[in-house]
Amino acid sequence: MTERIFLDEPTRASTSAMVIASGPDGVVLDRTVFYARSGGQPGDTGGLRWAGGETPVIDTVKGEGETILHVPAPDAALPPAGTTVEAVLDWSRRERLMRMHTSLHLLCSLIQGAAVTGGQIGVDRSRLDFDLPAPPAKETLESGLNALIEADHPVSAEWVDEAVLDADPGLVRTLSVKPPRGAGRVRLVRIGAGETPVDLQPCGGTHVARTGEIGPMRVLKIENKGKQNRRITIAPADRASD
Repeated sequence: MTERIFLDEPTRASTSAMVIASGPDGVVLDRTVFYARSGGQPGDTGGLRWAGGETPVIDTVKGEGETILHVPAPDAALPPAGTTVEAVLDWSRRERLMRMHTSLHLLCSLIQGAAVTGGQIGVDRSRLDFDLPAPPAKETLESGLNALIEADHPVSAEWVDEAVLDADPGLVRTLSVKPPRGAGRVRLVRIGAGETPVDLQPCGGTHVARTGEIGPMRVLKIENKGKQNRRITIAPADRASD
């Protein structure tokens, strides 16, 4: 099993770890700050450094069981099993992904009662697809999103018993991707303080600590992708024309 440091310390950019297994398909560590690709969030990139060597990590994916594979660049040197390495994130990229992921949760909170049918988180732009008969007004959505960002709501994660989802199935907004069950507990990401949060839903991804860290966002477009499927694409205001 790979200890997932990013679940409780999403702002940690590096960690010392031991190599459990190593090969061209990936390096398995006993612990990591690298997020493995899932739920629409890309895998982290960065590098593994050790005495006398370094391996660029070009992707991070789930391995067998509860392991995480740090995918090396082609023909890169690999640390042998038993080696102590420093696992270092491309922090600039991770930070942008965290800002985008939290933005999508805020977007979801603005569209009440509509299930999420798909989504993709990117560094420059991200999207959510909603089961929605009519598209929302673009300008209203954008102003609502930025109002939530500017309110600087706290963002936190908590672990709860799986029975919480059974008691309140509405916490799960996604139709195609369901939170993993069977471990006895589920991770909820909460945005906002008090008994009525801005958003509360199961999520295993990484997020900023406060919505104010996101910065201004733009709603780039709202597309019809089916009879009741509306795709909403957003981007940071400073990169909206990229």
